[in-house]
Amino acid sequence: MNYICVTCGTQFAESAAPPAACPLCTDERQYLPPGGQRWTTLEQLRAEHRNAFQRLEPNLLGLGTVPQFAIGQRALLIQTPAGNYLWDCLSLVDEATVDLLNGLGGLRAIAISHPHFYSSMVAWSHAFGRIPVYLHAADRGNIQRPDPVLHFWDGPTHALAPGLTLVHCGGHFAGSTALHWAAGAEGRGALLSGDTITVVPDRRYVSFMRSYPNLIPLDAGTVERVVAAVAPYPFDRIYGGWWDRVLDGGAQAAVQASAARYVAALRHPPRD
Repeated sequence: MNYICVTCGTQFAESAAPPAACPLCTDERQYLPPGGQRWTTLEQLRAEHRNAFQRLEPNLLGLGTVPQFAIGQRALLIQTPAGNYLWDCLSLVDEATVDLLNGLGGLRAIAISHPHFYSSMVAWSHAFGRIPVYLHAADRGNIQRPDPVLHFWDGPTHALAPGLTLVHCGGHFAGSTALHWAAGAEGRGALLSGDTITVVPDRRYVSFMRSYPNLIPLDAGTVERVVAAVAPYPFDRIYGGWWDRVLDGGAQAAVQASAARYVAALRHPPRD
């Protein structure tokens, strides 16, 4: 059985009994709820949940599980002349999802921003013919279900396809990554950031954290390195990791302004 952590949604390697604990949830960036560690399976998820779909802009489809499960992120399907690519992942993959995406041309590869969104990435790969899953090598130690479909890339960038570039940012995790989509936002460029760079409720700003649920900030130098990593890539829109986390216009300037505000608060805390 491949058990899935109910809190973070990560699927584990096959075992006769549930693992003793989820290392991702006992890490300081995540948490275990008051009721403690709980497990489910893909079969149980299929009985209780489904995936919903929404067209976000031409050639970009959002996928999310309802009712919400675990962290509640939504994945993004980018349609390109070179094929379809899935950015980030979900715990639930079912027959309806596979049929719908195959009807759109299938999947060529999967790329994931950071370990909290690894979810059932191996099961997704297998469902689409064992396509490659691209992960940054700095997060190799967070793999809970090893498999030959996992491809680890290193260095500052990796060309996923023409116009799709994985950008290593660090910060939230050592290997945290954003995806630059040159054709996004009607050709002005879009950044798919998960929560490597997270869109905040204000929508005029973003933020950067080591832990979002536990409110552990990053240091000033790390924030500056995250922003410097994406600076060479033009983008006017940011798609964060959830349905309502989209910064629609002026995104590149907003990242710069947000970083400046964050660093100033660390170095010169407000007095009021």
